[in-house]
Amino acid sequence: MKQVTVITGALLAAAVAFGAENTLTDKEKAEGWKLLWDGATTEGWRSMKGPDFPEKGWEIKDGELSVIPGGGGGDIITTATYSDFIFVTDFKLTKRANSGVKYFIDPDVNGGTAPEFQLLDHDHPDMAPDADGVKKVGALYSVFPAPGAEAELKPAGEWNTLMLVCKGKRVEHWLNGKNVLTYERGSEAYRAAVATSNFKKYKGWGEAEAGHIQLQDHRSRVWFKNVKLKAL
Repeated sequence: MKQVTVITGALLAAAVAFGAENTLTDKEKAEGWKLLWDGATTEGWRSMKGPDFPEKGWEIKDGELSVIPGGGGGDIITTATYSDFIFVTDFKLTKRANSGVKYFIDPDVNGGTAPEFQLLDHDHPDMAPDADGVKKVGALYSVFPAPGAEAELKPAGEWNTLMLVCKGKRVEHWLNGKNVLTYERGSEAYRAAVATSNFKKYKGWGEAEAGHIQLQDHRSRVWFKNVKLKAL
């Protein structure tokens, strides 16, 4: 698959160079960045299951948004939908943690599934050397692997930076400043891979023009902060 980068070096630097936690610098504001989480409230986010933020299962503390394992909160999504964008978040995993960031998601379509930037700790069984690459960190879960992403992932307990670049049909997965996967939604290669994935029963899976962004509750302790987006 041809690797074509749609993000410039300047935009990459802007995406990963944060000022104070959960804030935007004047430069970022001028460039059109939007803070998707304010570090203190649930504004801008809701449950996958309804219009309100989950009453349990998620914790906001010290400027960090985290999943409480077994808390029953479920996945959360942005209240708004997005099409062409750069999305960035810092995340921190615990040992054996499993999580993900989904995009172009509609809770009422395709069983609530959508393309997912897979997040896994090094010690998770799906990260074993002989494990399926489409389930490893950085992958488009169940569809495309992200070779080399494992080497970029920091150990459990350390912060990482995830970036998604979605422009038209092209999508890029970035981890800690490195482009680990590029693919084109709707391409022949994409549809062939989806046809052998967990999502093969859904026609046109992952090809929506716009959708919500989701932070996953996979019953693992995971933290997020500095969540922001730039429309393209």
